[in-house]
Amino acid sequence: MQDGNNHATWIWYPGDWEIWLGNRFNNRRTERGAMFPPFWKQDSHWATVEFSTVVNLKKAETITIAAEGRYNFMLDGKLRFGEPQQFEIPAGEHKINIKVWNQATPPTLFVEGETIQTDSSWLATYEDKIWIDENGVAHGSGIYVPAGCWNFNSIEQKPSEWQLARKRIKAVDIKKGHDGSQLVDFGKESMGYLVLEDIQGEGLVEIYYGESREEALDKEHCETLDKFEVSGSGFQVPESKAFRFVYIDTDVTIGKIAMDYEYLPFDDRKSGNFRCNDEELNRIWEVGAYTMDLTTREFFMDGIKRDRWTWSGDAIQSYLMNYYLRFDLDCVKRTIRQLRGKDPVTAHVNTIMDYTFYWFKSVLDYYLYSGDEAFVQEMYPRMKTLMDYCLGRVNAEGMAEGQPDDWIFVDWVDFPMHKRGVLAFEQILFWKALETMAMVAPLASPQEGKAESAYYQKLADALRKKVKALFWDEGKKAFLHAIEDGQMNPQITKFPNMFAILYDFVPEEDKEKLMQTVMLNKKIEPITTPYMRFYELAALCQMGYQNEVLPEIKGYWGGMLREGATSFWEKYNPEESGTQHLAMYGRPYGKSLCHAWGASPVYLLGKYFLGVNPTKPGYTEYEIKPTLGGLEWMEGEVPTPFGKICVKMDAHNVTVKSDGGRGSECIEIPARKEIIYTY
Repeated sequence: MQDGNNHATWIWYPGDWEIWLGNRFNNRRTERGAMFPPFWKQDSHWATVEFSTVVNLKKAETITIAAEGRYNFMLDGKLRFGEPQQFEIPAGEHKINIKVWNQATPPTLFVEGETIQTDSSWLATYEDKIWIDENGVAHGSGIYVPAGCWNFNSIEQKPSEWQLARKRIKAVDIKKGHDGSQLVDFGKESMGYLVLEDIQGEGLVEIYYGESREEALDKEHCETLDKFEVSGSGFQVPESKAFRFVYIDTDVTIGKIAMDYEYLPFDDRKSGNFRCNDEELNRIWEVGAYTMDLTTREFFMDGIKRDRWTWSGDAIQSYLMNYYLRFDLDCVKRTIRQLRGKDPVTAHVNTIMDYTFYWFKSVLDYYLYSGDEAFVQEMYPRMKTLMDYCLGRVNAEGMAEGQPDDWIFVDWVDFPMHKRGVLAFEQILFWKALETMAMVAPLASPQEGKAESAYYQKLADALRKKVKALFWDEGKKAFLHAIEDGQMNPQITKFPNMFAILYDFVPEEDKEKLMQTVMLNKKIEPITTPYMRFYELAALCQMGYQNEVLPEIKGYWGGMLREGATSFWEKYNPEESGTQHLAMYGRPYGKSLCHAWGASPVYLLGKYFLGVNPTKPGYTEYEIKPTLGGLEWMEGEVPTPFGKICVKMDAHNVTVKSDGGRGSECIEIPARKEIIYTY
């Protein structure tokens, strides 16, 4: 029942706006001017949605109604004429039902009166399940859920018209060729719309984009390009692109060249930060933050140049980095909803089995950092149906095994590694997904939650027991790689072993063994992608090896900076040089030079050096365990739901200030002189 809020907001069927927006977002990708849609099933919004609420008015009240789509209005079960934009609701208790149809964009509704206002207390359904008897009386009802909404709080802010912010940026250097061509440098990796001004003449303009100078100049092989006929004084490219350099080949005269930088706004005053005595590390943090800002858009995307899609494996890392940088919970929820899509489930998330398991974990992480039970309750039905899909594809031993239509990703590796059969890595992720279901079931389903939690926990416990029995080699003190065609593949990689540490799959004594036999063992094949270095270095930090991690960060991410990076890459191999750093997937410029998973240091420095970590949902309780890791001093701020936690530390002193919550300290400082805590 409506009880009156501060303002009305646009509402929709939960998840539908994000799914529609995600389709528009994912289908912007092009390959050399050709449209390139995602590999996976794309769901659509429900075309017809009914919204309802019950009101109890002390006096009559006039409401204003707006919708994106055609609609009808029903008061107390009786249809009213036309599509009224205003209607007087009499005093007393009444039920309001408004049905909106829109095939092109999600049906959305805005109702505003003195006390009657659309918000998340309204209910929504996409199916009425109504039947009418011989007397014309309707019976039955649909499945109603709380309506979805965000922050479209005025009648003019239509959800389907939402766009990112833009800012005009000038080029830092323009080199003109004898043939009239121009090579434009914007100084650093950016994303936005190229703007051409003071155009004289008319004709074809060919635009070749590059994250590097070499790519922009290579007309035959650059990843993105545009070709337009222009006439008039000015022109803006209609689709945003990622680039630092632009090569323009045309016979028309262009007086000025700029770009409209496109971005998701954030409040710097509420953001995390990090500073220390090492200027290279400060620069690494800054470039990591900029990489995150470039890849945080309508959703968290992976690479801004090439893929431009939402991938669950990339996104879960973006969420974690975001919790220590901008703390944008809305973008996290949008991305989780969009990735999940609708039932029925016909494939893994992004078609990748490990990405499905990451998706479950991302909901648990979100709850821990935000404390938002309502979102868990919203997602739980879709978690159940997705888990049903996973359980329906296990082998006879109850283990996750790739099927012919599954993509088993794990990581891009530079060494021979089969991904066939039953991988230990996948089982550990699957176990964590089952543990997640067991943990969130009581939150989301008060009636059946206890029984469902016990069910999932039983499955998780059984799986862990099987994995330990099958894959653990007591002689080598490590998890082996996979069972292929009934035979054990004895290869040892870091992947299952570091996740056994990170996810607490094994007891502490086994974690210590894994550190020596695998994680610090130079004979084990190294990881060369920032994607898995994220987890590798997190595992080292979790086990207290920050002194070893610091030079790894400086060597790996500092190495990219020394190669001229202005944002962090999809992959970095220190053994490569020159244009080798630009190539990937068999293409000379296939590598993304701005990739979300490259921003790992933002997370590592916030969680494991500043040492701030929630131990109860929403930071109601948290741990502070700062570690210098070889630094002389450091300071930083970590954003939370209630404000910031500020940490300063040197060899002798620690200062902790917090805007809320209850913290516990685990600090070991040789010869410390002073520790100050302020909560």
